[in-house]
Amino acid sequence: MRIALVGYGKMGKIIHQIALKRGHDVVATLDETPTVEKLNNPDVVIEFSSPESAFSNIKFCLENKIPVVAGTTGWLEKKPEIEKIALENEIGFLYGSNFSLGVNLFFALNERLAEMMAPFQNDYDCQLEEIHHIHKLDAPSGTAISIAEGIFKHSDFKTWKLDETQGSELGIKAIREGEVPGTHSVFYRSEVDEIEIKHTAFNRNGFAVGAVIAAEWLPGKVGNFGMKQVLGL
Repeated sequence: MRIALVGYGKMGKIIHQIALKRGHDVVATLDETPTVEKLNNPDVVIEFSSPESAFSNIKFCLENKIPVVAGTTGWLEKKPEIEKIALENEIGFLYGSNFSLGVNLFFALNERLAEMMAPFQNDYDCQLEEIHHIHKLDAPSGTAISIAEGIFKHSDFKTWKLDETQGSELGIKAIREGEVPGTHSVFYRSEVDEIEIKHTAFNRNGFAVGAVIAAEWLPGKVGNFGMKQVLGL
């Protein structure tokens, strides 16, 4: 396939390497605002830019009938608008807060555990924690928000908040230290015990492989998708 990369930071460069290894042509690597000429006629765009530019980058591509796989977080209040644009232009849009196979299995495990814990909400307090490198621009991480949303489906929590859980607000502790690729934990604590599930990424390669697999899956599809559809979870 012909793949254009919009956002060419650390993740973009790793995705470039993985795409080449999987036999694809990387026809554009952009850090600036895309134009039709600069994108160079791709089959799909993989977008890993910044929270400030993601919306306009994705909007431009969809309006020009180019499918987009987006991994940028920190802009999700505008995601419904992007999903509407994808449908209006009859093109495919796929968002992933995290493209790692392990994380997406973790999402499914998290939802199952939340369902099991639902009858015991008065006995156990729930708390999330995420740790990332000091260069990460948004907090909490998009992955942590996805984990919280999975818990919302089976609990009385209505929204999330940074720091400690309070009432109907599920707490997410966001820690920034060193060069940590990403660690996410869910805790259920009672007076007598604690249940914890945890995912630890050792490097960014898992995210990159998943993003390229998503890019291979998306062209020719119309609508809005996530890694759950790609992996059949």
